[in-house]
This record gives sequence, C-alpha cells and structure tokens, in this order.
Amino acid sequence: MSAAYVLLDPRGTRFLVSTDEPVARVAGLGTVRTERLADSVGRRIEIGGKRFLVLTPSARDLRETMERGPQTLATKDLAVLLYEADIRPGQRVVEGGSGSGALACAVARVVGEAGRVYSYDLRPESLAVARANAHRAGTDGIIEFIQGDLRVGIAQTEVDAVLLDIVDPWAAVPAAAKALRACGHLATFSPNMEQVKETVAAIRKHPFIDVRTTELIEREMEVRDVGVRPSFAALGHTGYLTFARKVLDTF
Repeated sequence: MSAAYVLLDPRGTRFLVSTDEPVARVAGLGTVRTERLADSVGRRIEIGGKRFLVLTPSARDLRETMERGPQTLATKDLAVLLYEADIRPGQRVVEGGSGSGALACAVARVVGEAGRVYSYDLRPESLAVARANAHRAGTDGIIEFIQGDLRVGIAQTEVDAVLLDIVDPWAAVPAAAKALRACGHLATFSPNMEQVKETVAAIRKHPFIDVRTTELIEREMEVRDVGVRPSFAALGHTGYLTFARKVLDTF
C-alpha cells in the first residue's frame, strides 16, 4: 500500500500527497519533495513561500481530497453505514456500486489488512476513478475492484456485510442474501422513498430481521466568544439508509 500525507493551508484547503515517488506532483499546488513530510507530521512547513501543516490523513481528509467521479456518500451517511452494518477489523465486505471509492476506502480502513473489500461496478470509468482514489488513500491492497453485475450474483460467500449504493438495490437483495453469513448485515442507500419501498419488499421475501430505514439530518454549529449559532442551513436529505440482518430461521 502507498503512504500519504495531507497538507493543510491556512484557508482550510487540503492537498493529499502520495509518497510513491521522491517528488510528488499535487494538483493545485505543484511539486512536493516527499522525504521531508515524514519528519514534519503535525508541524508547519513552507512550500513555494506558502505555509502548510503536515497531517496524517484522516477518513475526512481522504474523502475531501479524493478525485470525484460519481457522487460520494455524505460523511453522516458513511459513519452510520459503518456502525449499523457492524463493520469490524478482519471482516469480508461486499460493496455494490464503487462510485468514486469513498465507501470502499472507509470500509477498508476499518477491516484493515486482515480484511477484504470486494467492490462491484458495471462502469469501467467509475472503477478507474475508485482504484486511483484507493491507491492514494493507501487502501488498494485491501480492496478488490470487480467489473460485474452483483445483481446477477456475488462470487463471494459467507461475507460479513453487503453494502449497496445502486439505483435498484432490491434487484441485488437475493444475491446478497445468498452471499451473507448467518447474522451478516445488509445496508442500502437510496435517494427516494419508492426505491426504499421496493427494497424493503424484496428484503421481506428473505430471512432477514431488524429491518429499518433511517434519514439523517446534520447541522454544524459555529462557536464564537460572542455566542453559538448554526454555521449554515442544515444538511438535510441526502438519501435513505435501509438496514437488515440475515438469519437462517424465522419465527
């Protein structure tokens, strides 16, 4: 896996720097000698007369600096997906819809090198973007990107979780039910209620329990000496998250 650092400027702009080569070319910044970054973590350095703080990349840093192809999941949705699907170190997780690779990278950071992420997408252009982002994030050794239609079938079996961010997740529910281990988790993301309705109907045809759908609203606060107030309008609807847990018998 590649290593990386983040350069943070005084305006809050973040630049991801891969250390694959002695000199890295960074979009919007220029060239950076990478050898000096390892000894400067948490410190201020100057590049081309400009000041930066050197950071080890957090999950937020990686998402904000990745190359964008398809729309990525909001951080509020990513966090809840990881929690509700009970993603843990060493697990094997299938993802439907690689997109820009944000979810795959977030999962890979949790399952670690002992785990594995299998990310399916039909579009070669999306897979190319996702692979590049995974490499920059240092998670490419954990993720296997697969061009294929997991609605037709999932090659992996006894997986711990299946996460679906595709236009018709209900079509992939039968394959997910076959691929999951007992007590494995299914999670789907859908922008509208009709998609949720179709998905839940498909889930109820299989032995799943704890079927629930949530919508998350986030509001950041601006804290100053003179008072506290919302910094902007609430980040409202991005999509609906549906969760279910596979069992082998029902009541």
